[in-house]
Amino acid sequence: MGLKSVVIDAWSWLNYKPIYSDPSLGMPNRRAFPEAHASWVPAADERRLSAYKLLAAYDNNQAAELAEIRDGASARERREFGDPSMFIETLVSHVMGREQHITVPGAEQTDTADETEAAAADRVQELLREWADDELLPMRMLQCERKAVGLGDGVYLLYWDPDKQRPRLRTYDPGFYFPVLPEDGDGADFPGRVHLAWELPEDPKRDLKARLRRITYEMDWIRPATASGVDQQGRAVRAPVMTEATDDTPSTPVVGAGDQVDAQGGISRQYAWNDRPSYRTCYLTDATWELGDLKGAVDVDSLPMDRAVFASNGAGEVLDHLDLYIDFIPVIHTPNTVPPAEEHWGQSSLAKALQAFDELASTDTDSARASATTGLPMVGISGVTDGRQQYAVGPGAMFKLGENGKLTTVDTSPALRELREHGHDLADRAANVVRLPAVSLGTMDPSKVPSGYALQLSLGPLDSLIAGMRLARAHKDMLLLRFVQRLFIAGQHPDWAGVTPLPAKLVRGPYTPTDKAAILEQVTTAYQAKVISLETAIRMLAEAGWPIEDAEKEIEQIQARSFEQARLLADALGNPDEVAKFLGRQAPETPQAPPPNLPAVPAGNSDGNPVGQGRQATGGNE
Repeated sequence: MGLKSVVIDAWSWLNYKPIYSDPSLGMPNRRAFPEAHASWVPAADERRLSAYKLLAAYDNNQAAELAEIRDGASARERREFGDPSMFIETLVSHVMGREQHITVPGAEQTDTADETEAAAADRVQELLREWADDELLPMRMLQCERKAVGLGDGVYLLYWDPDKQRPRLRTYDPGFYFPVLPEDGDGADFPGRVHLAWELPEDPKRDLKARLRRITYEMDWIRPATASGVDQQGRAVRAPVMTEATDDTPSTPVVGAGDQVDAQGGISRQYAWNDRPSYRTCYLTDATWELGDLKGAVDVDSLPMDRAVFASNGAGEVLDHLDLYIDFIPVIHTPNTVPPAEEHWGQSSLAKALQAFDELASTDTDSARASATTGLPMVGISGVTDGRQQYAVGPGAMFKLGENGKLTTVDTSPALRELREHGHDLADRAANVVRLPAVSLGTMDPSKVPSGYALQLSLGPLDSLIAGMRLARAHKDMLLLRFVQRLFIAGQHPDWAGVTPLPAKLVRGPYTPTDKAAILEQVTTAYQAKVISLETAIRMLAEAGWPIEDAEKEIEQIQARSFEQARLLADALGNPDEVAKFLGRQAPETPQAPPPNLPAVPAGNSDGNPVGQGRQATGGNE
């Protein structure tokens, strides 16, 4: 009967665009999105990859260029002035905050009873901050957030670099990310196999054909040890390491160093960060295929391994199911929003306002056309004396008219004014849909804000928006720092010897203007009233933007000059060691005051008074 099905999924908000949902096919246009229709791309990922490309076109002012493929050359006349990009940049700065800090709970508690626990937390915090400085963590986060806000998803990859002796952090485009999600589980579950795949163009100078590269991280059972070798075709592969056969015993596979074989033949391994042995490990495969060799019904998860060419790392190890000796996949998917139930993907911040951006671009195009007629008005001339004469409108132009001749001009400025006002209305509508108040975009006149309370109320939608976006990232940030600690331990870095991984948090700074004077007054009042600790007060000031780099050192410097509190502590405890520790100084070796040194009694004066001085008479005459 020719009934049309309505598709509602994570990218159905793009169904209104004919180039994305072709009326005849009901799927993205193949000419506009050839990458999404590659033979190795799973059918379930075609709409996702097409949505990424379309969103990237809006971000780069190329939506008209993409629409030209279907609508013809007239689509290129549409004006695009960077409004989507401005929204993305604003949201990225807000969700990132002015600054980022790595904190480990317990590292700032200088007065805790368990000094060993506090010292361990402080040590882990210091090491993680050093790694963040070396790895340029804020810049890597900015790269990932740019992808997450604009496209809906961001991807981190962590790997151990033996040359730099630290975990390296890379950011990947989500279009390269192909997780193998469980069919009967929650989409939010961590996948057991992850592919990072992309095509490599043909290189005639190097005589290289078009290829497909795929990096795979997979959790699987621990198997016997392997080593680099060569197969019958001359390809570099990994082969099991076997014991030398003797007359009495045949050759058997060698178990990896530290692995144990149980009674059932299973191989277990004790990881330094786990309390009990594990039977699973993560394997890495990095291979390349020529696109011409991919025949039949294959996708990124079922590529023919007999046609693969495996890469090698810096140590010469062939990356063919290389055992990484870790029990996690070091790939972290960061969604822009909290995914719906049983979903895995986030949603772009431009999603719900995309139609408003289309209308805004159309209005800008009409305004550009109207401004041409306003700047160079249309003139009608009647009653000319010479009909063969050509007239040009310009400064100082003279026109010879007849007895009833006249000049008529067409004023299009009212239409231009209406178009500009309509453009402002559309921009406000898009900001309201995205939940970006005018004050956050910098388009509001500060003099028109009646009070700070009114300003705070106007930021309400932005507060709820950023709270939801940061909630979607909170667990991923903790997971990132947890993986960093484990990779340091697995890499046997000397500074991490004997260190136990601890929960760490990535604290994002404020994103709205803060009244530092008001916050200082609140913190001071609360601290003097003994309702908050000094550690909490310092943390509140640091989050408000005060230049406090290390909270623990700041507390030590404050206490080193708190002599009045030290005196009260001495009166309460009577222990000089505790007082010296509070001030950060060394206690004296003699805990008690020396005995008083009185002057000697003069000879001939038993009452102790000096010679020549008598006692005062109490009555009578001498």
